[in-house]
Amino acid sequence: MDRLDAMALLLSVAKHGSLSAAARALHTPLPTVSRKIAELEAYLGVRLFTRTSRRILLTEAGEQYVAAAREILERVEEAERRATGEYAAPKGDLSVTAPIVFGRLHVLPIITDFLKKFPDINIHLTMSDRMISLADDHIDVALRISELSDSSLIASRLGSIRTTTYANPDYLERQSRPLHPDDLRDHDCIAFNGVLSTEIWSFRDGAKEITVPIRTRLSVNTAEAAVDAAAAGLGITRVMAYQAKRAVDLGLLVPVLEQYERDASPVHLLHRSEGLMPLKLRTFLDFATPRLRALLK
Repeated sequence: MDRLDAMALLLSVAKHGSLSAAARALHTPLPTVSRKIAELEAYLGVRLFTRTSRRILLTEAGEQYVAAAREILERVEEAERRATGEYAAPKGDLSVTAPIVFGRLHVLPIITDFLKKFPDINIHLTMSDRMISLADDHIDVALRISELSDSSLIASRLGSIRTTTYANPDYLERQSRPLHPDDLRDHDCIAFNGVLSTEIWSFRDGAKEITVPIRTRLSVNTAEAAVDAAAAGLGITRVMAYQAKRAVDLGLLVPVLEQYERDASPVHLLHRSEGLMPLKLRTFLDFATPRLRALLK
């Protein structure tokens, strides 16, 4: 039994939650995955998983072994990087994640320019509005628009972005412009449920927090859909300023209630602090950081 191969397979099963999902991700026949897990459990003399009708769950021994296996494989990967010169020259693969709209508008153009300049580096860009774990999903760099909670990550602050409330000018002529957050009770609202509540929106009046129930006519799971619906005159929406910028520039949306908006959200580039930083990662951070800061001024 190849123990490193078995460890990698085990991590995939733990990540995907089932043998079949891991088999699909690894492009490996399901019987092979099942056999190798059984061989590993027999070798260790413990059960690593508890199997249910829908998924498999790690036992206590399984959780401990997965943590140790992840550390071992990361050390092996680091040793291979050293041997192949990744610490001496900017080359190899990088995995980057960013929010969907910000990633498409701002991160992707920077990555495109970076790859043109450094032909020996390849990048996998994952654009998602959910919070992706750098460790569990093997992400090298993450762009986050939020307050930070994980102190184990190294963060470089890039700037800040405001969340703003918007409406189409024609809608405001029909329904009147809200002058206070409480006025939203009488308006049709479009909720982006990837970030904000579909039932209440929060504002600030000086030091006072204002929480307003909203009448949600439409709830969507992407900022683009919320912006498009508001631009079409359906109602009022609330998204981050960069997400609505194009519609604002075209005159399709105008901001409302600006004086009641909360503090801007900080924007950071994050990476893990484990071991010596590969030159490919340092090169990307040095390239992307000043360009992103310039965008957020």
